[in-house]
Amino acid sequence: MQNPLLTPSAMPYQWPAFDILTAEHYLEAAQLGAAEQRTEIQRIVDEAETPTFSNTFLALESSGQTLRRALMTYFSVLSAHGTEPIRAIQTEMSSIYSAQEDEIYLNQSLYSRLQSVDCSDLVGEDARLAEQILQEFKLSGAGLDEAQKTQLKQLNAELSELSSTFSNRVLENQNAHAVLFDSAEELDGLSAQAIESAAQAARQAGHASGYLLPLVSPTQQPALESLTNSESRRKVFTASISRGLDENPTVELAAQMAKLRAKRAALLGFANHAETVLAQATAPSTAAVEQRLTELTKAATANADKEAAVLSKISGLDVTAWDWKFYANQVLREQYAVDSESLRSYFELDRVLFDGVFATATKLYGITFTERFDLPTYHEQVRVFEVFDADGSSLAIFTGDYLARDTKKGGAWMTSLRDAASYLDERPIVTNTLNISAPAPGDPILLTLDETNTLFHEFGHALHGMFSNGKYASLSGTSVPRDFVEFPSQVNEMWVLDEQVLPNYAVHHETGEPLDQETISKVRAAGLWGQGFATTEYLAASVLDWAWHTISSDTVIDDPVAFEQQVLADAGFNTELIPPRYRTGYFQHIFANGYSAGYYSYIWSEVLDADTVQWFEENGGLMRENGNRFREELLSRGNTRDPLESYELFRGRTARVEPLLRRRGLVNAE
Repeated sequence: MQNPLLTPSAMPYQWPAFDILTAEHYLEAAQLGAAEQRTEIQRIVDEAETPTFSNTFLALESSGQTLRRALMTYFSVLSAHGTEPIRAIQTEMSSIYSAQEDEIYLNQSLYSRLQSVDCSDLVGEDARLAEQILQEFKLSGAGLDEAQKTQLKQLNAELSELSSTFSNRVLENQNAHAVLFDSAEELDGLSAQAIESAAQAARQAGHASGYLLPLVSPTQQPALESLTNSESRRKVFTASISRGLDENPTVELAAQMAKLRAKRAALLGFANHAETVLAQATAPSTAAVEQRLTELTKAATANADKEAAVLSKISGLDVTAWDWKFYANQVLREQYAVDSESLRSYFELDRVLFDGVFATATKLYGITFTERFDLPTYHEQVRVFEVFDADGSSLAIFTGDYLARDTKKGGAWMTSLRDAASYLDERPIVTNTLNISAPAPGDPILLTLDETNTLFHEFGHALHGMFSNGKYASLSGTSVPRDFVEFPSQVNEMWVLDEQVLPNYAVHHETGEPLDQETISKVRAAGLWGQGFATTEYLAASVLDWAWHTISSDTVIDDPVAFEQQVLADAGFNTELIPPRYRTGYFQHIFANGYSAGYYSYIWSEVLDADTVQWFEENGGLMRENGNRFREELLSRGNTRDPLESYELFRGRTARVEPLLRRRGLVNAE
């Protein structure tokens, strides 16, 4: 059978042939695709005609399509359904990608040809493409001498291998640290459905009896809100924060990567790795990022201290890290009459998806969704929808893969299998992947309010990808600076509790009764409760990321755990009470997923987000005119122009920080 990745798929939108794809297909296509692109690059270099935008920049942009097709498909599947055969080739696939990047960006002849193109008359997307390609070459080391390039290639190869190993170990640790309980009594506080799911998980993991609580990616685990037994909470919490420290360590791998990134930065002429990241970001300097994190930390920890005092008063003892979420949920129940567990009955997945997420997109942008059952998927749980624009024309394919399984990495994310790129005659295929606990057979899939929020958030990324309206794949959709990419997804969260949206989907899955208005009001009122904790744990992770990636190349870190503890203590965090959202040992964002020195970007983007939400509120909220403007000036633009220019054209001014401060309760801003 011919490898289906070696030619564009004949299925709609070039949909991959998941029903016949194997690990061998991915590897072969990557190997052959890399060789094919090397030939294409050599053809550009050997071109006898004078270098032009068309025969040089565009030729480079369109090269390597077989390799691109193989890598986009493989890495999407690896994250969502990393079976043993798929994971077995990860290091080799990552090495092919890393080596190919070096082949291209360290090719002096290619770089010289690109530099010799007269770009003075280029405008619009053509000018942006040339600018971005030249910058990428510079940051990748194209200006280094041959000895330095050899050293850089070695560093890149080592980093690629370490990142793959880190990713694999994190998944292994997440599965290995699932907590087994002997009796249902130890799980008191969980719903009957959750307890049955735990029993089912234990059987699937090979245990003859007991109840298994799988872990999710962040430090805090959903069960901590509901378990009434403090010892049970301690067991879950301890299992979570100890990942990567014991028999399958990851902290040493993280330290090695941070060191190698610092060496690479020095080779490229930067003081540290963070500076290399900011060269392609909207944040102006490392000092600006540090100032933002420091300012917010002081206010957030002060709020968290006030929350801790409230929780200690309720519990009668000094609150512990593993008890925090339980008593915080108790405050929601008692002071705001909001019970996180009981709310789940009103958030059934399909109802939230169709009557919440999709319906909101239809009202704002006029797009509609039709589920398709004719396209093969990599797992039976994946759902496929064709998306149609307001005029009825085909726009994109959207897929949702929502349930947790042991082959899926933790967290939630959006990826692209195809981009919106008119130059390649390519239309987008975007995916959303979450980790909602699978219910017992026959039971509905019920979401927490946080998971509902995540569903809206990830769909914001999907909109960014689906609405992209540019010529070039490398400038398409979410291919924007890292500290801008979360902005559209965060904006889409505004509709979760919107008075025109929530009543349509927040319906009891058994009785059909809508969530009552009093509870809705209390949920909204409860929004500021817990912001001290939430902001503090996020900022602690951001500071930790920043510390790992602002070390110099000669920094010596013998004990990664001690380094982590010292950094957070020096920044003013009490990690015994509020640990970072991700500790070093399972911080996949920065050691496996491309967010190194970029975790700050969530709060950086939230400044734009909060200011945009204020714009929607000032202009009538959920209206097509508003959606069309947001789509036209921001969602459709990708990286075809400076994203901050897009923001200012949309908003009519630069963003202001006051809306964010009000939202998070950090100041009493007027």
